Amino acid sequence: MIIYNVTVNIDESIHNEWLKWIKEHIPQVLGTGKFEKATLSRVLVEEDMGGVTYSIQYRSYSREALDTYYRDDAEKLRNEGMKKFADKMLAFRTELQIVDEYTVNFK
Repeated sequence: MIIYNVTVNIDESIHNEWLKWIKEHIPQVLGTGKFEKATLSRVLVEEDMGGVTYSIQYRSYSREALDTYYRDDAEKLRNEGMKKFADKMLAFRTELQIVDEYTVNFK
């Protein structure tokens, strides 16, 4: 499984508008059928540049599913946010490969 991570720094002047938008955008990305779930997290480290930073982690079904997302869906979905918030947000994307997962079992 690959995690497609999008980290976004949002100017405080549009924070509430962006947060409302991203909560509508995430289901659209999931609606492509390439991901099994997404997690929206606020980054608690303060950035020197200011603003508010979030991480959206999409869990893809496979490398192939993520590649298909890039080919078929990514540009259109990315452009929607860029058109709406262009100079008030900065985003970068990373891919994470899950090596192993652990859980705590309380007995």
